Amino acid sequence: MQAVHFEQSVVSILNRDKRVDAQAYFFLKDALDFTLKRIAEANGGQTRHVSGPELLAGFRDLALEQYGPMAATLMSEWGVRQCSDIGVMVFHLIEEQIFGRQESDCQEDFIGTFDFEESLRVPFLPKQCRLPAASPTPPPRIPQGIPATVKNLKNS
Repeated sequence: MQAVHFEQSVVSILNRDKRVDAQAYFFLKDALDFTLKRIAEANGGQTRHVSGPELLAGFRDLALEQYGPMAATLMSEWGVRQCSDIGVMVFHLIEEQIFGRQESDCQEDFIGTFDFEESLRVPFLPKQCRLPAASPTPPPRIPQGIPATVKNLKNS
């Protein structure tokens, strides 16, 4: 796909629907390339059609890789807050004949796959402190080398 044609298509989409920032469309194109590469690596170098859930996972993983803890904030600023937002973008690009489509592809493929914002935040949350199950506390151990008088005080 030619860069100029892609840019013109994004401008055309934004003239109809301004919910998502132009940068999100460019990132989506990168996420598709990222996902296709991942599929090819797992498939002996062979590429194939990318499903909606696969593209969502690739989009999420690339966002985490490129933007780290700022991924959720940036995506939200771009207007991408849930998986269905990505589906809307994909189908806008299909209408512009930038992305291809199979008969079985539909926008519902992008709904409810996972909590998008949470998937960008959770990897950066501190690990929860887990207390061990309650058990009797053993008596304090007196270290070696303490004078006998201190030991005797402890025992009296």
